[in-house]
Amino acid sequence: MMAPDGIGVLLRERREATGRSREEQALFLEQFQAGEPFDAGNLKRWEREKRLPTPRWYQLLAEGYELTSQDIVRAVVASRRWRRATRHADGVDGEEEKTVKRRSFLGAAALATGFATVPGIAEARAGINAGLSGSDAGDLAYLDGAFERHRGGYRGRPPLVVLGQMQDDLDLLRDVLGRPHPAGTRTDLAHTAAGITGLVAIIQHDRGDQRDAHGWFATAEQAARESGDKQMLGWVLARHAMVPLNYGAANAAAGLAARARAESGDSPTASAALAAAVTARALASAGDHQGALRAVADACNIAEHLDGAQAADTWFGYPRQKHHVHLSQAFTLMGRTRDAYAEQEAALALTLSPSIMTRALLEMDAASCLRTDGDLTGAVDKAVSVWEKLPPAYRDGLIRTRAAALHQSLPGAAHDRLGEVLATP
Repeated sequence: MMAPDGIGVLLRERREATGRSREEQALFLEQFQAGEPFDAGNLKRWEREKRLPTPRWYQLLAEGYELTSQDIVRAVVASRRWRRATRHADGVDGEEEKTVKRRSFLGAAALATGFATVPGIAEARAGINAGLSGSDAGDLAYLDGAFERHRGGYRGRPPLVVLGQMQDDLDLLRDVLGRPHPAGTRTDLAHTAAGITGLVAIIQHDRGDQRDAHGWFATAEQAARESGDKQMLGWVLARHAMVPLNYGAANAAAGLAARARAESGDSPTASAALAAAVTARALASAGDHQGALRAVADACNIAEHLDGAQAADTWFGYPRQKHHVHLSQAFTLMGRTRDAYAEQEAALALTLSPSIMTRALLEMDAASCLRTDGDLTGAVDKAVSVWEKLPPAYRDGLIRTRAAALHQSLPGAAHDRLGEVLATP
């Protein structure tokens, strides 16, 4: 049963009054969030009150259902109050009756055996066990599995789709972090939180939302420090460095990458290799080519000694394909086109999954190399070809930034031609 004045009834009745299906209502809501896809599954869960909307959705729901934010808040509060009341009626009163009967039985048993019992002691021990072991062990195990599931990367899915699929996990993570935990459990939870929030930051970086990416990386860094895991902290800092690196702040990127390299230590790890590779790209972008070459050598040395999970093809590993992608960009920025072409070829040979974004970035690097070599027609032809083949979901964020940088470097007719293509929706 649901609250008669709760959010489920409110949303369903308002939707049905317009004659829209859930799918049609989801499409209608998209116009209030700049065309970003909205999952109709959220509406189904909210209307049935399997889950309740979190505050981030209140304004959208108010606009999409012609209500005020206060209407949404009152309905959510009513649903929560109804949940507590029905839980009490269905569970607590029944448990009290069971407790009375159990105590009567124990009293009779004591008379028969000669052992006196203390009322409620069995229940007390059960409560203590639950407190020691953690009554939310299922949620913690689920979050750990969610971290493992999401860390595999896009696998051909657009960034916004992946972000939408993580939404429920983020809501659960926020809820679980608000509960008390034993110290060891809290440390493990902080590690999981660092990983999951770091993944959100990567997606926001790729989508071009720099401000939100910085915010999520700051959250991930805080969680990584609480977990005490140096490798996680090094990974977060190295990934964070890629935000200023890819959006025009090379010196800031170099500073973050240096911190990442220091935190990662001397052992050959994925975070150390990533930090060295990002350092190479940042220094190359800043014009310090000698420093960039030293960082390239550092990255290559570490990459040669990675194995197992450290070299896995995930967002937390540093596989050979990812190594070549980073070096492609570093050599492209240094104008060392022969080296850059070799890295691009090696990276593409190892790119077996759809990897739409990775392939597009490598092709944009190749176009930039053609520009450096003086082949303006070849550069613009390749860039235009890449852009026109891109699905619309990939035409913002990182790939657009890379294409825009090439556009600014092109003169005359080549500049105009690429500009026209980039201006086309």
